[in-house]
Amino acid sequence: MMKWALMAAALAALTGCVAVEANEFGAKPTVSHFGSQAMGGTQLPFSKSVTAGDTIYVSGELGTDPATGKLVTGGTGPETTQIFLNMERTLASQGADLSNIVKCTVYLNNIDNFGEMNEAYKAALPDPKPARATVAVTALAMGANLEIDCIAVKS
Repeated sequence: MMKWALMAAALAALTGCVAVEANEFGAKPTVSHFGSQAMGGTQLPFSKSVTAGDTIYVSGELGTDPATGKLVTGGTGPETTQIFLNMERTLASQGADLSNIVKCTVYLNNIDNFGEMNEAYKAALPDPKPARATVAVTALAMGANLEIDCIAVKS
């Protein structure tokens, strides 16, 4: 009998926790869009980043020099470095930095360049490194060697 009473009490406590969690997740977060994207004088149909609550979704970045709008020279490594310089500016405009990144997706136009990207990636991001997926793709805008998008969480 005591066993059943303890199980009922535990179930009631757990049910209450679940109800509180459901209410917390049921609240609609504030969503804000930042910066429109342009390429070659053409306005692109997406935001540079979007925040939903404390989460920042940064659109895919190419290794372009913001002053010229052109890809930096030197290949995959320098493009990777430039991508994170660009992301750093985007995150700073929202009160975050590279240490707030929790997930990246890397799109490489040639998987043979994985090592070069990986070295520049390690140098650009502080420890601990975020979760990451890397995929090979056929081609990228502007003939870029890679594109990286990320998710960051404000602390």
